[in-house]
Amino acid sequence: MPHDDSLILTLVAGFVLAFVLGMLANRLKLSPLVGYLLAGVAVGPFTPGWVADVSLAGQLAEIGVILLMFGVGLHFSPADLLKVRRVAVPGAVVQIAVATVLGWGVGRLLGFSNGEAALFGLTLSVASTVVLLRAIEERKALKTEAGQIAVGWLIVEDLVMVIALVLVPLMALNQVGTSPGGVALQIGATLLQIAVFIAFMMIVGSRVLPWLLVRIAHTKSRELFTLGVLAIALGIAYLAYAVFGASFALGAFVAGVVLSSSPLGHNAAERSLPLRDAFAVLFFVSVGMLFDPTVIVERPLAVVAVVLIVLVGKSAAALIITSLFKLEKRSSLMIAASLAQIGEFSFILAGVGVSVGIMARETHDLVLAGALISILANPFVFRLADWLARKKDDGPPAGGEEEIPAPAQA
Repeated sequence: MPHDDSLILTLVAGFVLAFVLGMLANRLKLSPLVGYLLAGVAVGPFTPGWVADVSLAGQLAEIGVILLMFGVGLHFSPADLLKVRRVAVPGAVVQIAVATVLGWGVGRLLGFSNGEAALFGLTLSVASTVVLLRAIEERKALKTEAGQIAVGWLIVEDLVMVIALVLVPLMALNQVGTSPGGVALQIGATLLQIAVFIAFMMIVGSRVLPWLLVRIAHTKSRELFTLGVLAIALGIAYLAYAVFGASFALGAFVAGVVLSSSPLGHNAAERSLPLRDAFAVLFFVSVGMLFDPTVIVERPLAVVAVVLIVLVGKSAAALIITSLFKLEKRSSLMIAASLAQIGEFSFILAGVGVSVGIMARETHDLVLAGALISILANPFVFRLADWLARKKDDGPPAGGEEEIPAPAQA
């Protein structure tokens, strides 16, 4: 019987190529994200050979975004942030501002409008959660002071990006000539709807969702528990979109935050991890499919400017900020190196910008080129940080200070 096999072919091509190129990247001591993105480029419409179904890949990527944001919410820890708030909060805010201003300046020089230039700068300001955590874990620095500050810094960046995902569609109102009063009214209405949704989740969801997880856990069925976690993530994301006018991403993030405080929050994170990872891979593959690699040849100076903002501008800002807070040089260097790349939130934000008409496809390609090159360069940035740390005082590699002892278990 004849049937449409485009979904199967897209999944097969996406997973197989992502696995092969991800393994190759891993062998070369690079982030697997590079392999996933290149897999998308290989099956995308801008390279020769077979082309995957772009529309299907986009829908699969949307599920990936929902599960990624759900995971961010599940791992959001106010306690971790409070421990390092003195450095992480002002540091992240100032670094985001510096990178955004630098990106805005480059964007204006390239002829972008103010709105597109500002969004362009914002996409360059946030580091990849996947790349940063992997780099810190590989260096066994997650429990060090520098590692905890870097994670807290990342949490602040993620929160800023969640807010940006709410505001970017509202920026599009200026692009269509809406009056200032109309824009203000629309922004107010949207923020009110989102406030109602968050209040609903904090008052009702914080009671119902943990209770529901406990009831599902009593069935003693791993399959039902995993299915229940995914149903909550996708269901709350759709509820936020359909009823409260918020984005799928915001709904999933809030659902994750609510579940993270429940007794079974850790189990929920573990159960959702395999599917979250699988759809995250498809998200990165779909991003690669949208990338036109000719931008590197046609606009080399613009690509170089983007890379310099990410590798030099962000690192220098982080280094100055941490030095002002009297952190050890080795810690400052490790934090600066860990932030010298961009990733998934940059892709999500750029994709939203393209979908609402603020960002041009060519600008989106510049962001992707900057991400690919910065992720490729990140291991070498760490090596430079190590060399500078050794040159400073012949101490251990950046991030190698004594671990902070874990709190005693009750």
